[in-house]
Amino acid sequence: MYIEFATTPNEVNACYPIIAQLRPHLDREQFLALVARMQTNHGYQLVYLRDKDAIKAVAGIRTAEWLYAGKYLEIDDLITNADDRSQGYGGKLFDWICNYARELKCDQVRLVSGVQREAAHRFYLAKGMKFEAKYFSLNI
Repeated sequence: MYIEFATTPNEVNACYPIIAQLRPHLDREQFLALVARMQTNHGYQLVYLRDKDAIKAVAGIRTAEWLYAGKYLEIDDLITNADDRSQGYGGKLFDWICNYARELKCDQVRLVSGVQREAAHRFYLAKGMKFEAKYFSLNI
């Protein structure tokens, strides 16, 4: 088992079936174009966990800074393949991301999770994350 960044178009493409489980509104072409744009414009990185020649979990991450919180690593998406859940893959990828954030001298790891994703909330709370804000949005 290993974790690494998806740095080539083939590696990014290989992550699509897992990400599509969380983001089914994106077809493959939209996903590839969006990831390329986010990588170029926003420092977005895809990282994946592979075990036994199959990708088991994928996360999209980026770093930024806020005036009140300092430097942080944002997890945009974290998804374990549906057939491979509850086997520790998501936890291992999350822990790897936290260690990577420490290497980058981040003050926090942050994420936004949909209000309906109660299983994800339990996972994040079990990993030591705190519920500390409400996220608001407005479609324009």
